[in-house]
Amino acid sequence: MGARRKTISYQDYLNREQRQPHAPLSAEVNFLNLIKVGDVRKVRALCKEPFHEKEGLGVLSDDALTNIKYHFVITAAIIARSCIEGGMSMPESYGMSDYYIRLADEAKSKEEITEIHEEMCVAYAMRMHEVSKEDIFSRHVAACIDYIYEHLDEKIRMEDLCLISGLSEGYLSRLFRSETNMTVTEYITSKKIETARNMLKNSDYPIVWISEALAFPSQSYFTRVFTRYCKVTPARYRQQRRRKD
Repeated sequence: MGARRKTISYQDYLNREQRQPHAPLSAEVNFLNLIKVGDVRKVRALCKEPFHEKEGLGVLSDDALTNIKYHFVITAAIIARSCIEGGMSMPESYGMSDYYIRLADEAKSKEEITEIHEEMCVAYAMRMHEVSKEDIFSRHVAACIDYIYEHLDEKIRMEDLCLISGLSEGYLSRLFRSETNMTVTEYITSKKIETARNMLKNSDYPIVWISEALAFPSQSYFTRVFTRYCKVTPARYRQQRRRKD
């Protein structure tokens, strides 16, 4: 089971970046930056160029439609990571990319994928515009939040957060609670459950693997915590989400 867990894990779930398309880097970086800063108007304008007609797209498949789908997945992954860097939460950003990747996977034409691409880019830009207006955390709490997101697959210790923030445990605990309205432990648990919900909804990973990948001590403990937060068991949550989709 250990070897298989290494293959299917939280990091695998997050690691969606594949080979990048061979488009001009400066243009790509500029486009990503416009999405990251939430410039909806300019993003809409740049999306007028059909995605399937962009120059520099490498050949990842001999089938033209499949090739465009592969490039869409790559683009979605890069945009998701860029928006995370810009302040969007990791679960939300990857949840959005998962949604649009599924739409693209069901597309029957290159033109349909172009429409989905524009919808995705504009949706990300609009959300980033909202994120930019949300409350900004102090640099100490922001550093802790970044660390928490990057280590959701581990047991996160208070001493680690004290080390990266440079604050004492008592002061950090008070500051964190004043800015997030949650204790450090409550925040970590809520983000693990939020990520678990995303994984249950957007993947077929077994529940036991999800609980292990998010560093819960046991599946039974994970189920108890998940049920306390979501008022439903992980298995039931997955069934309900699949029916709605």
